[in-house]
Amino acid sequence: MEYVYAALLLDAAGKEISEKHLMEVVKAAGMSPDEARAKAIVSSLKDVNIKEVIKNAAAAPVAAAAPAAAAPAAGAKKAEAKEEKKSEEEAAGGLASLFG
Repeated sequence: MEYVYAALLLDAAGKEISEKHLMEVVKAAGMSPDEARAKAIVSSLKDVNIKEVIKNAAAAPVAAAAPAAAAPAAGAKKAEAKEEKKSEEEAAGGLASLFG
């Protein structure tokens, strides 16, 4: 993950994303650089325009996931309320048998 962050930092600074630069950033952050990881990130980002990817990601509707997540929560609350009501009725029925 640190190599991805290093690549983003280099891109934001307008620097070339190379193995050497990635390893320098990782080393400057106090971690031990790994040449294989740096090479993998550089080859993965070879034809990627990071600024364009970030721009498109920022424009994507993330809020659409929130209502979907809220729907199961509402269903869980209803089920919980039914169980609570059912247990109250069972308790009341048990008490009635004592005085029965």
